[in-house]
Amino acid sequence: MPRSHTIVVVPCYNEAARLDHQQFANFAQDCSDVHLLFVNDGSTDETLHMLNQLAATNPHQLFVHDLEHNVGKAEAVRQGMLEAFRRQPDYVGFWDADLATPLDAIPRFCELMENQSHLQVVVGSRIALLGHDVRRKFRRHLLGRAFASVVSLMLGFAVYDTQCGAKLFRTSQEIEEIFQQPFCSRWIFDVEIFARLMRQSQDGKLPPVEHIVYEHPLRSWEDVDGSKLKLRDFFVAAFDLVKVYRTYLAGTRNTSVPLPQVSVDSESTSIDTGRRRAA
Repeated sequence: MPRSHTIVVVPCYNEAARLDHQQFANFAQDCSDVHLLFVNDGSTDETLHMLNQLAATNPHQLFVHDLEHNVGKAEAVRQGMLEAFRRQPDYVGFWDADLATPLDAIPRFCELMENQSHLQVVVGSRIALLGHDVRRKFRRHLLGRAFASVVSLMLGFAVYDTQCGAKLFRTSQEIEEIFQQPFCSRWIFDVEIFARLMRQSQDGKLPPVEHIVYEHPLRSWEDVDGSKLKLRDFFVAAFDLVKVYRTYLAGTRNTSVPLPQVSVDSESTSIDTGRRRAA
């Protein structure tokens, strides 16, 4: 069980049909040091009502942050993270609402942080190892491996899995700064987080990324039915990858450049609000 105060952000968009109310309630009861902050991303179904009902069962540990309009997963996570930082926990993270990564992995993430004080970020890694129960659809696994290889080349350091929706951060001014500005990518903001970490390292605010980020092989993970990610989204992600490279990395590997001031205008945040924009 973690000994530190942790807040985990759970972005939710039209999750009423598959939100496992009982698993969240049981986890909060069993793990009193972890608080869950649900971000309702302008859902058009009964998600907000369900979240409010869930939070009412344990108002000390379960909270709801309601966004009136759908802004996409990247911005919902970012706003949830900023709200979590304001509560001044020791660790802040985000977790996918479908629980593809079980909640019982959170204490292990916290334990890694507590036992290795140099770590600033722990990220879940979906590696199919003997003794682990990691089940991914074959086609998505192949696309994911190709994507991760390109990202590793682009960033200049090896990372096995940028897109797993389970990440935990040590609270600090430098880490909070990573979430201050909206992401330029709506699809692969996880890659953008790594790019921002690298820029913080280049600016001397953080040690090299390889020294402060730990990829933790998950003991279990499973593709959950109802995912809003489609095959064509991988092609859209490729264009976003170019955007991230041009914004953070092109010609700046050895120069100190501040994080860009990216605005989220009403047009970009209202497009296709009936369908989740997520990586």
